Amino acid sequence: MKMINCKKSLIIWIAGALVCGTLSAQEGDFDLSSQRSESQDVLPVPGKKLDHQGIIINPTPQRLVFHKESTLNISEGVCLKDRQDKFSNDLGFVSFNKKGAKLSIDFGTKVALKRGAKAISGSYAMSIDDKGISITGYDEKGAFYGIQTLRQLIESPATAGGKLPYLEINDYPDLKYRGVVEGFYGTPWSHDVRMSLIDFYGKFKMNTYLYGPKDDPYHSCPNWRLPYPEKEAKNIAELIQACKRNRVDFVWAIHPGQDIKWNEEDYENLINKFNWMYDLGVRSFAIFFDDISGEGTNPVKQTELLNRLTKDFVKAKGDVSSLIVCPTDYSKLWANPTPQGSLAIYGETLDPSVEVFWTGDVVCSDLTKETLDWVNSRIKRPAYFWWNYPVTDYVRNIILQGPVYGLNTSLNNTHLCGIASNPMEHGEASKLALYGVADYSWNTASYNPIDNWERGLEELMPEAKEAYRTFAIHSCDTETGYRRDESWETNTFRIDNWTENGFQALREEFDRVEKAPEEIEDGCINRALFKELQPWLIEFGKLGTRGKQALELMRIYRSGQDNAVFWNKYVQNLMSREERENYEAHKSGTMKLQPFYENAMDDMGYGFLARLMGETPMYYRGIGSFNNAKTTLSKLMFDNDSTTYYTSGIAQKAGDWIGIDLGSVRNISDISILQGRNSVDDVDYFDHALLECSEDGTAWTPLSKELKKQYVILWNGEPVKARYVRLKRLESARTNYAAIRSFDVNPARIENLGFHLDAENQQQALYAFDKRLGTSYKNQGILTFEVPENVKGYILLIKPIATASPAKIKQLKTDGTQVSETVIDSAYYTTELSDGVSQIQIEGDVELFEIIPQFK
Repeated sequence: MKMINCKKSLIIWIAGALVCGTLSAQEGDFDLSSQRSESQDVLPVPGKKLDHQGIIINPTPQRLVFHKESTLNISEGVCLKDRQDKFSNDLGFVSFNKKGAKLSIDFGTKVALKRGAKAISGSYAMSIDDKGISITGYDEKGAFYGIQTLRQLIESPATAGGKLPYLEINDYPDLKYRGVVEGFYGTPWSHDVRMSLIDFYGKFKMNTYLYGPKDDPYHSCPNWRLPYPEKEAKNIAELIQACKRNRVDFVWAIHPGQDIKWNEEDYENLINKFNWMYDLGVRSFAIFFDDISGEGTNPVKQTELLNRLTKDFVKAKGDVSSLIVCPTDYSKLWANPTPQGSLAIYGETLDPSVEVFWTGDVVCSDLTKETLDWVNSRIKRPAYFWWNYPVTDYVRNIILQGPVYGLNTSLNNTHLCGIASNPMEHGEASKLALYGVADYSWNTASYNPIDNWERGLEELMPEAKEAYRTFAIHSCDTETGYRRDESWETNTFRIDNWTENGFQALREEFDRVEKAPEEIEDGCINRALFKELQPWLIEFGKLGTRGKQALELMRIYRSGQDNAVFWNKYVQNLMSREERENYEAHKSGTMKLQPFYENAMDDMGYGFLARLMGETPMYYRGIGSFNNAKTTLSKLMFDNDSTTYYTSGIAQKAGDWIGIDLGSVRNISDISILQGRNSVDDVDYFDHALLECSEDGTAWTPLSKELKKQYVILWNGEPVKARYVRLKRLESARTNYAAIRSFDVNPARIENLGFHLDAENQQQALYAFDKRLGTSYKNQGILTFEVPENVKGYILLIKPIATASPAKIKQLKTDGTQVSETVIDSAYYTTELSDGVSQIQIEGDVELFEIIPQFK
């Protein structure tokens, strides 16, 4: 399932800090960004934490009855009666003792029905009483699942010491297929990670692993026709054996659609590849026709191929499972709903044994009854839900550690045949989400997202659970696309809403954030998991530090202490370009924590500058019809860096707009906008638009004529009073994202400065006089500016650059005679002008945020 097209990347690039995978051959000219339409609604996580009294079993059993007044002591071991001689290698978590408690394991239709087990694959009955432990499966998988339940009982805190409570369990899965599809773009999992995950699937009763990494060249173009090289073939054979040990079906998927020829030669190529994989041990196969263009998308040819393979290969072999297909129209967003559409053709002509994947209403989407009703009525069978979560190949700077939710708990096997989660390229870090998918797909009606997440945290990192929880609760949201709730226990505030209680609570949370990385490093036994998390943990700790410092700055700001004290601390807490690049590459806390920091620093900087200037500073805030226009992503339009950009993250539609709030009504005469991620051939822009302004945000006045296919928009005119300016989308067939690199209103220009300015980079030097603390000029030579009349001195708001010699400030007369020279020895530097001074000269390395004149 295509989540990213690097030719048309969906990621926000910050000075090249983010690394995008290579463009795979099978992608061709397929452009998913024109077909995404997530709503970006952030829905709260349902459920609540439960008290399990120390007994933790995942997935939640269908029926479990405790008799807690009695226990069975297995501390001295168990006496195994493996009636089918199948499970001795699956019991490494117990010790054996011929005199120990009896452990009886059996399976089969007759014995299972006698014990009341449901007549479906994977069901089992278990009892623990004075006679010992009895596990009876409907089939071998059922008995194996009963063993996994026993394993979790023994590992539970309440059974420490080997005393198991008497109980009865009657358990079975709700869905036929419960598993994982390795179907993301980007770096495929390593062999070790795959092996680790297969053990994880088995422990939590997942029964399917679909092998389909898009960047495996022998899975897709250009080499799907060729056999795997020896090393890769050996690895696949090992994966198959690991799956057998864990009673997981290994499904090998092929992705031939981008260059397949509907002829006998390619049919034979496909049969040959299937036979090679069969010889490696594969007994389950899938064909993916997703994310392709050209003749391979023909649904008639697709169904003819699938039906022929079912007859010639699946049925001929006799021991091969039914085929699974991912159609080209795998989402409702762009599927043809008519009887002539691909899905209807599948329903009318495709062999009923073939399972059909479906992602829902859009690419990343909740599992709802409505979407299943829609697709099932066309494909004439219960769909196989391909859930694009926790996949992050469209936001590779995010690592998702939040709860699994958005899955309807009233569904059953009449609505869908199964669910396959498409995880992150970080396999170990995906286990937290897969723990939830396992729970939901086994017992849908009892699924409790919050409780499952709490249990999952304990399962993955018991030695550092609280620190991991702190990291995970603030590492949930994608910012764009398929939004997830985050930081729901944390209340942030703006400076005008300060309370002492709010301050203390938030400071305690930032303190936990700051300490979490070290605690996780010390306590996480799974070093592979820690290695995956580490880049995010480093930035997470820094976020905790700057959040705490922002809170302390708020206290100083409110107290009205010495300006120098405030500015020195303030400028030290500003993120440098490098720090921001590092954070953007590994983001967390995007919904509340980082926005708190950004808003606090902006609010204090704005108020501080207003105090010093005695007038209203420049103010830019992003606004728009897209939900993420309210996030800190919109600040990328105002960072004076044309390599970064704000992106809508979802498809543009009628009435959409992106704009700027200037904070107050101003005279506007100059507007400059750069649309798209570049000005040459980018697709993410409004190709038919109108520039408008408004005083109140309700009544809008056009400033331009209709703008067609313009990346660069420049407007100059007579001053117009407005607080808001926006670029509004007009009628267009375009459904790509929208992106803006810069949105400037009344930008600082040399000709409007009012005095002479001379610097190595004159345009950049304007940032020292633009009445904004969000910009700065790094002087590394000499900056000279003329002193206007009535100015008696200056305040310099700076950040010193560490060099061998400090910067200096010189006062000069008109003829160039130097009147004075002093060292700039403070971040908050003031200077009074001597008589006859007409120029100020700043020499040396120093970052100038603002040079503020003080008038007579």
